[in-house]
Amino acid sequence: MKAVLAIAALVLAVPALADPPKGFDSRVEMLRQQIGTPGVAIAIVENGKVVEAKGFGVRALGGRDPVGPATLFYNGSTTKAFTVAALAQLVDQGRIGWDDKVIDRLPGFQMYDPWVTREMTIRDLLVHRSGLGLGAGDLLFVPTSNRTRAETVERLRYIKPATSFRSGYAYDNILYMVAGQLIEAVTGQTWEDYVDDHVLKAAGMVNSTTRPARRLATADRVKPHARLGGPIRGLGALTVLDEKESSLGENSAPAGSSMMVSAQDMGRWLQIQLGHGKLPDSDGRLFSAAASDQMWSPVVIIPSRGLPPPLQAEDAMFQTYALGWDVHDYKGAKIVSHSGAVFGGQAIVVMIPEKNVGFAMMINAEDGELLKGLTNELLDHYLQKPTQDWTADYIAFKKKRLAMAANMVGAKEAQPVAVGPSLPLEHYAGHFADSWYGPITISQGKDGLRIAFEKSPGMTGRLEHRQYDTFRTIWDNAAYEKADVTFGLDAQGKVAQITMKAASPLADFSWDYQDLLFTPVGTAK
Repeated sequence: MKAVLAIAALVLAVPALADPPKGFDSRVEMLRQQIGTPGVAIAIVENGKVVEAKGFGVRALGGRDPVGPATLFYNGSTTKAFTVAALAQLVDQGRIGWDDKVIDRLPGFQMYDPWVTREMTIRDLLVHRSGLGLGAGDLLFVPTSNRTRAETVERLRYIKPATSFRSGYAYDNILYMVAGQLIEAVTGQTWEDYVDDHVLKAAGMVNSTTRPARRLATADRVKPHARLGGPIRGLGALTVLDEKESSLGENSAPAGSSMMVSAQDMGRWLQIQLGHGKLPDSDGRLFSAAASDQMWSPVVIIPSRGLPPPLQAEDAMFQTYALGWDVHDYKGAKIVSHSGAVFGGQAIVVMIPEKNVGFAMMINAEDGELLKGLTNELLDHYLQKPTQDWTADYIAFKKKRLAMAANMVGAKEAQPVAVGPSLPLEHYAGHFADSWYGPITISQGKDGLRIAFEKSPGMTGRLEHRQYDTFRTIWDNAAYEKADVTFGLDAQGKVAQITMKAASPLADFSWDYQDLLFTPVGTAK
């Protein structure tokens, strides 16, 4: 009898898992206001049921329109799982196989190395083991692009690998753009049309869309926000970004640039994922259980990053990448997740398969500390693990990183050498091209030298002299990451090459200026 009573007492002591943590909504709202995030959307699924699909705050800073369950948010790279779901349907239909050679399904596909071109499979496109460097080629769509997706994929052949094929992990976006083109080659529909028709509509995700026109025509959507005006991005006043200027190039949509999803629809997506492809409240399926197993099966090991105190409790014993999903452990439990970001917005989707629980959170700002903190709080709750004030710890961690980066930038800017430039300004002007990015123009105007990335509309600005033959970009759009532009001269004193480097040590890897090597037009492909 005593044993029975002891067991009953233990059961009563365990937090009820039929709902989110007690007071969770109040905590979300308190943290949202504390951090200054305009809007938040959250969906939570437990045992196949949506127990929360809710919005907090407003769609845009200074506005009164509230965030609701149907409000559209940018979901960034969590889109990659939708691209994989589209491919899974084609695998289920027998139209492609995960290990089919890409070149057999997408004629004209070409990597820098001919051997890699021959051996690259559809699975390889999805797991970041191609040999490309971190974020390689992202300037083909960051911050904008006037290239078509096909034109962008064509540039792949000029991007030199950083490592050998399948030798390790390096996150990229451009190969998901290839996956989008492959879907079009197989189905005859663009990625946007196929995903809208066969994934979103079929899933019952009635608010969400891949189509820019529909997105911009939907009133119930958020505006993106960033903190600008300080020494580095992340410091300064919270600013509403122009949707057209701040959004990424539409050519990168299969990787995560333009899709928008609501909390209500994220609930459906979590139900389907946790149901291994089964549609909620019906006998139908979005994709097969076999495809679901492939999606969640680890393929590539992700090197451990190691977190400083007091975040070490989050450190994973293993971290891997599957097909459009991260698979790792958290305090001994298997977690399937993916995060995403665009300029002015962030998202995260997390599942605990053994608990049959999943949740998604989206914000219309770049306050990752809010997402990370709340993610760990929910994981601790559902895993019944000791917790901590994760959000406060992440706020402190981010504040320290921003301060260190700002100090580094300030120290560098305070000590320029008062030498140069070597040439009259008009001698730096001209047309230049990089083998994979393409053309830029350096011109002389009333305010001095100017730079224009010709395939990135709006990526223009003046060049402010720093020292020697190095200039700093002062972009016309203050949301763009500044860079140092260095002109290399030949023995005759003419510009022979131009290199670039991001000014901020915290610049996102998608600003891959360091991979560029511009030469006078006529010497580059």
